[in-house]
Amino acid sequence: MITKMLLMLHRRPRLRVLLLLGLTGWLLMALRPAATRYVVRPSACQLTWTGYAEVGAWAPSGTVQLRQGEFEYDGTTVRNGMFEVDLRTIAHDNAQLQQHLRGADFFAVEAFPVAVFRLGQVSNGLAAGQLTIKGVTQRVVFPVAVQRTGKELRVRGAVTLDRTQYGIRYNSRSFFADLGEQAIRNDFRLVFDVVAVAQRQPVPRHGKPTSKK
Repeated sequence: MITKMLLMLHRRPRLRVLLLLGLTGWLLMALRPAATRYVVRPSACQLTWTGYAEVGAWAPSGTVQLRQGEFEYDGTTVRNGMFEVDLRTIAHDNAQLQQHLRGADFFAVEAFPVAVFRLGQVSNGLAAGQLTIKGVTQRVVFPVAVQRTGKELRVRGAVTLDRTQYGIRYNSRSFFADLGEQAIRNDFRLVFDVVAVAQRQPVPRHGKPTSKK
């Protein structure tokens, strides 16, 4: 049986190449370090937003809270992440502005209380994934820095988002004319500092946590 297989591989070079590629891929998967699941500590995280007026230097800034999150880390790559931002916690020193941002003109937090970011992976210092706000999902890519200290992993970075891509058009020059000094830039910036803690239970190579016995 083995002799026949060797003869077949000798006569069919394409099959030999495919077999070698398959074996190489299998070896790379087998040698890849097992990933560890990290769970975010919301109380240790900081998320700061900044909006901008189209005219002048007015740039209100405030905070919002991360509700929960988790991801995998194999020692080199952060991947398979899910993060939920509680938009009901959007905060600003000006109570009227805070209420406006939570209302229907902006994030409509009663109907859409959570924004979700699903991370594919971090590669070459860039995080790529899908961000959902107000039921609208868009692909986003932004730079991050990853630092591990003991059982903790810290992910820092900033992302600039176009609010109109998520249906937030209030006082946008892209949709309304003659706004004057009331115009608000489409872009807003979110700076984040996320802290997560390693879990004892490793993530198997198929991506699902092992069951506890």
